[in-house]
Amino acid sequence: MSTHSHIRGLVRIGAALACLALGACSGSQSSVQRFITRVEHQPGGRVAPLPTVPRYETFTYDDQAMRSPFVPSEPTGAGTVRPDASRPQQYLERFPLDTLKMVGTLRLNHQVYGLVETKDGVVHRVSIGNYMGQNDGRIIQITPTQIRLVEIVPDGLGGFMKRPAALGLSQ
Repeated sequence: MSTHSHIRGLVRIGAALACLALGACSGSQSSVQRFITRVEHQPGGRVAPLPTVPRYETFTYDDQAMRSPFVPSEPTGAGTVRPDASRPQQYLERFPLDTLKMVGTLRLNHQVYGLVETKDGVVHRVSIGNYMGQNDGRIIQITPTQIRLVEIVPDGLGGFMKRPAALGLSQ
């Protein structure tokens, strides 16, 4: 068998396969067409009714004489709370409050002292009225488990406000 006759045989087989494929496509087209026709002739479904929209009730703001909730109650920066810049800084004010640890209390001559350890391991004795932390934190109470203080922090509006803070006993 020559190469040309072999090629002609392959071409005939390819043509026969192409005819079969086209015949199969035309058959599937007719089934698709029948499906479309059947769906088009079915009766339409019911559409659910639209939900009722509640009636809009108007609101009249009658308190125009009151302070707006979007305006600060006192002018920016005009608060009476301020850090005392003329006060000499105490040693424990060099450290952020979260780096200090309360390690105990001490009672001497009817006075209670708090024992505070700095990050470098040195223990310091503090009493009510002393300052510690970097936000002008003044100690207001010392208990066996806690040192309570009041810090003066920026209020975000150019002024300052008081904020309670505490140092708990480390275990």
